[in-house]
Amino acid sequence: MRDDHVPADRVAVVGAGMIGLATAWFLQERGVGVDVFERVHVGAGSSWGNAGWLTPALVAPLAEPAVLRYGVRAVLDPASPVYVPFGVQPRLWRFLGSFARHCTARRWRRGVHAYRDVNRQALDAFDRLAAGGVDAPTRAADPFLACFATAAARDGLLEELAALEELGQKVGYDVVPPARARELAPILTDHVVAAVQLHDQRFIDPPRYLAALADAVRARGARVAEHTPVLDVRDDGRHVALSTRDDVHRYDAVVLATGAWLPELASRVGVRVPVQAGRGYSFTVPAEQLPAAPIYLPAQRVACTPLRERLRIAGMMEFRGPDEPLDPRRIRAIVEAVRPFLRGVDLADRRDEWVGSRPCTPDGLPLIGPTSSPRIHVAGGHGMWGIVLGPLTGRLLAEAIVSGHPPHELRPFRPDR
Repeated sequence: MRDDHVPADRVAVVGAGMIGLATAWFLQERGVGVDVFERVHVGAGSSWGNAGWLTPALVAPLAEPAVLRYGVRAVLDPASPVYVPFGVQPRLWRFLGSFARHCTARRWRRGVHAYRDVNRQALDAFDRLAAGGVDAPTRAADPFLACFATAAARDGLLEELAALEELGQKVGYDVVPPARARELAPILTDHVVAAVQLHDQRFIDPPRYLAALADAVRARGARVAEHTPVLDVRDDGRHVALSTRDDVHRYDAVVLATGAWLPELASRVGVRVPVQAGRGYSFTVPAEQLPAAPIYLPAQRVACTPLRERLRIAGMMEFRGPDEPLDPRRIRAIVEAVRPFLRGVDLADRRDEWVGSRPCTPDGLPLIGPTSSPRIHVAGGHGMWGIVLGPLTGRLLAEAIVSGHPPHELRPFRPDR
C-alpha cells in the first residue's frame, strides 16, 4: 500500500459523463459512499452526442504521423476533418506544437503499448455494469463496416490495423468486396469501392446508456447534483474541501472527471499535462433502411450509428475552446462528406445538431490517478475513447482509491507524467 494512502469512505465525483458515473458506480461496488456533482446535466459534455462506439480494436493515440500529413492548409480549411480556426489563442498553438512533436511512429507505438492492456478489458467492464443492474444494452456491431471511395484509402486502414496487431492489440477484420458491403448494408451507394469488416466490436445508445448508469448510481444511494458547478477543491490535510456556489462539502477523496474542463480544477493540484477540447459534431437523420450496425468512413473521419429510429452521423476534430458555440459550417462539411456514400437518407431533415468537447492530451493518452494531493484524483483526457474506456477507467481508479495500489494498467496514464 502507498505510504500516503488515505482511506476513503466518502468520495465526491465531479462530472457526470461516462467516466465520472462509471467511477462512482465502481466505488459504490467497493462499499464507498459517493456524491456526484455536475455543472450542467448528466451526459452534458462529450458523452451525449458521440457515436457510441465500443471499438477497442480501434483505440490508439490520436497523435500519429498521418495527422501531420493533413498539412497546415488542410487544418485551416473549415471542411477538413481536422480543423484549427485561424487566429487561435497562444495556449492552443502551444498545445498543437506539443501534439505535433508526438506525431511520430515511435511515440505512436509507445502509446499503443500503453493502451493494449486496457483495450483487452474494456468490454468486460461493460459486462460488469450490466451484471450489476445497469439497465441499458450494449449491442453487437455486426457487421461493422469501414468504407472507402478508393482501394488506396482502404489499404491505409489495413496498414494501421496490421501495425496494431503486430504491437499486440486484439484486432479481427476481413477485406470485404464492395458488392458484399452493399449487401450487408443497403444504405451504401456505389461510391463505396472498398470495405473492411471489423469483428467483435459493440455500440450503445449514448443518451440512454448514460441515463441508465446515472439511475443505477442513484439507486445505490448516491446524490447526483445536476446544475451544480464545483468552484474549487482543496486538500486541508484531513479531507478535501469541495466548494459549490452554496456550500463547502468535505470528503475523504475527490475525483475530477470534468472532460475538456479538467484544467480548471486539476491545474490547482499539480496536473501540468495540457488538456484541449477536440470538438466533435453530430446530428441525426431519417433513413429508409437503417444499417444493422455502425458504418465508418475513415478518410472522412465520419461515424454513422443507428440509434432508435434514426441514423446518428458524427465527425470532425475541431480544436477550439470547449464553450464556443456550434459552428454550422462543421455540420455542412459532414453532410457533404457523407452524401456520396449513403442512399435513402434525408440529410436535410437533421435533428439533434450537437457539438461536444472531447478532452485531448498532446500524447493521446488519458490522465488517470492521483495528483499532488493523494486525496484528489483525475480521470480524463481520453480524447475519442472516453466512451469505450470509461467503465474500465472507473473500475481501475476505484481499485486504486480504495486499495492504495494503482493497477499496473494505469502506470502509463499517470497525471504527473
